[in-house]
Amino acid sequence: MENKEQPQLAEPAPQLQAIDSKIKSIKESPGNRAPTAQEISRTLPSNSDAEKGVISAMLQSPDDIVGEAVQKLDSNAFYVPAHKTLYELIINLSDEGKPIDPITLQEALMRENLMDSVGGPSAVLELIDFVPDASHFDFYVEIVKEKHLLREIISTCTGCINSAYTHEGDASHILDEVEQSILDIGDNEDKDENDLSMKDHVLSAIANIESMYENRGSIQGLATGFRDIDKQLNGMHPGQMIVIAARPSMGKTSLAMNIAEHVSVDQEKAVAVFSLEMTTQDLVQRLLCSRARVNGQKIRAGIPDSGDFPKLMKAAGELSKSKMLIDETPSISIMEMRAKARRMKQREDIQLLVVDYLQLMRSNTKRGKDNRQIEISEISAGLKALAKELHIPVIVIAQVNRNPEERKGGRPRISDLRESGSIEQDADVVGLLMRPERYADDDDERDDLEGEATFIVAKQRNGPIGDVPLTFIDNQVRFADRSHANERA
Repeated sequence: MENKEQPQLAEPAPQLQAIDSKIKSIKESPGNRAPTAQEISRTLPSNSDAEKGVISAMLQSPDDIVGEAVQKLDSNAFYVPAHKTLYELIINLSDEGKPIDPITLQEALMRENLMDSVGGPSAVLELIDFVPDASHFDFYVEIVKEKHLLREIISTCTGCINSAYTHEGDASHILDEVEQSILDIGDNEDKDENDLSMKDHVLSAIANIESMYENRGSIQGLATGFRDIDKQLNGMHPGQMIVIAARPSMGKTSLAMNIAEHVSVDQEKAVAVFSLEMTTQDLVQRLLCSRARVNGQKIRAGIPDSGDFPKLMKAAGELSKSKMLIDETPSISIMEMRAKARRMKQREDIQLLVVDYLQLMRSNTKRGKDNRQIEISEISAGLKALAKELHIPVIVIAQVNRNPEERKGGRPRISDLRESGSIEQDADVVGLLMRPERYADDDDERDDLEGEATFIVAKQRNGPIGDVPLTFIDNQVRFADRSHANERA
């Protein structure tokens, strides 16, 4: 039998050659497998019928649905370009106050020379009766948004993979970028506040002012548990960076933990504490003694009073039910903290974050590692950005330099903040803590000043500055309002 000449196959396109080369390289890599043809040709998630359903419902009942569509669905959620074009034209007709029906829509398409791009007049006429009625509009919108979300995930993850392959330098930077980009997918599903018009912002501000008037006399933010501090600050507000600064042994950690305890136990809200100085065990033991109002020194010495154990058990029960998340990672970097705080916000919806303390943190950048002032500036800016990103108040404990030691009474100033002026610039509130008894000249003066403390509000971006008198109960490691001094053990 005569052999027939076999037909010659055409050379594959350059794109196919690149894919083939990539598959071969993957096959040759140990522990890897080549992607299947199905994986290579897989199309992005979409639902053309749901997109048509949205437009059909808008054409059937424009007066009821178009305004709702603007609020619920962005045009970028459409996968089919023709559907996106039609959706945008319907919105534009509504904004111009023109009637919306197949005739006006076709006229707009012809005026913009877009008729061919959407499939011609027959495609537009088909949409009017594509769904029986407009009652299932919300259901169609949810399908379109879900498919768009899946495409966003695929796109973002693909970008993350490419960034990981091409990134040079510290891997923690790419980790931070990847985590933020993943979180941004969910955030972008909602209307961005920055996209609101000035009218929207003004109406929101008026509503806030009305709320403050209706609730006059009560604080507007998150309560600290200290009456006079709440009165001075009007509570702690989302996005605020609140710095508590003082010399060593003034009670900075105690004050911050008293606030954290009040928020987590009394207000039943989740609180995150990053303790760079104390271990979790030491911090919890201090919390127990403080909450139980028992002498912590006696507890540590093993000689508690007879009535201390029932108090400790009661405090233990209250604390165990609270959502206080403590991380004791030493020398944590600002990027590590941001990553952990984001997860805490996602999982537990934390409403307050406490950092003890700023100068023990570190930066990931080379510039920061080479220059301490730059490092503190980067950390401070990072903490402020974290407060805005999570939309919660962040309490940051900081040290001040030795200058107060040289002044009569040891009163600190905002300029005494150690190592960087950027802390003062980034902070919304700076509270300087002092206890005059530490600077007494003799025992008699020390006895007279025992327990007195002052929280100096040296900066407040949206409120007054001034002194807030407090009482420090030393053996309980606890602060109280000055008028409650009779509660001391």
